[in-house]
Amino acid sequence: MPVIAPMPAARPARIPSQRDGSDAATADNTDAAVAGTTVDHLTETYRAHYRSLLGLAALLLDDTASCEDVVQEAFIRVHSARKRVRDPEKTLAYLRQTVVNLSRSALRRRILGLKLLSKPMPDMASAEEGAYDQLERRDLIKAMKGLQRRQREVLVLRYFADMTEAQVAETLGISLGSVKAYGSRGIAALRVAMEASA
Repeated sequence: MPVIAPMPAARPARIPSQRDGSDAATADNTDAAVAGTTVDHLTETYRAHYRSLLGLAALLLDDTASCEDVVQEAFIRVHSARKRVRDPEKTLAYLRQTVVNLSRSALRRRILGLKLLSKPMPDMASAEEGAYDQLERRDLIKAMKGLQRRQREVLVLRYFADMTEAQVAETLGISLGSVKAYGSRGIAALRVAMEASA
């Protein structure tokens, strides 16, 4: 999957010193020391985890085109703010959190759009796109949509994205206890909804 990385912001050109030709190397070393996570590390992390990030967005949005847009936008935003990612090990966490936040924004825009439309647009996929699989998942998706937003996010990250409770807490910016509480309440509500639809 090709990655489209935005160009870094232009910096004022430095005039080389006439005493020696080592200013360019010194500038590169200074930039590397201040830069936070490197563009190469961010790009490799993005490439390695693109499918999982796309899957995460798909579980929150359930719309392939929007998911791809969200994941690309997440890369661009983290790329622009990469100086704030001091620990390269947290690059993936930043990408995941950005995907979740952008998915929330997309959902808000979608809800607003549905309110403004006179009649809802059909969202059934064609038979070629796996209608049979969608029918099997329809009840689960309907039940998930009926959960509170935070419960749905915790369950999606914990069970569909296969994150640990600590990773979910870090991604959503909430405490570990809150993750456990939202998770148990969400599962209970999901069980009730699934039993009612059976």
